[in-house]
Amino acid sequence: MKAFGTLLLTFFISISFNAQEFKFEKETIDYGKIHKGAKGERIFVFTNTGDAPLIIKNIQSSCGCTVPKKPEKPVMPGEKGEIKVSYDTSRLGGFSKTVTIFSNAKNSRKVIRIKGFVNNGGSLQKEKNMLSDS
Repeated sequence: MKAFGTLLLTFFISISFNAQEFKFEKETIDYGKIHKGAKGERIFVFTNTGDAPLIIKNIQSSCGCTVPKKPEKPVMPGEKGEIKVSYDTSRLGGFSKTVTIFSNAKNSRKVIRIKGFVNNGGSLQKEKNMLSDS
């Protein structure tokens, strides 16, 4: 029993020394007010602050209107990585979506967010319509 306890303790100590962490420059990206059909791609930049390669295993978005793309290769300690997120800007109105990242980090699940408002083209279109009605 002592051998098992010692083995278990050694295992937990080795995990704590090899813990992976990553830190995002921004955990929420605000698109602000954008026009319908505008470019919906944004990039989350993060740094591997751990002492071993960081592997992004999977990324899931909260709906089909948001498409994330994970790094294909492990991110080495001290290096930066990118997660690209594309939002479907053909949907009018406000949005707030989450993207969940699954990795080999100490906290294996991390949530980042996008938010914004898609309008129908702005007041310029309304002014043109008003002038043509006169």
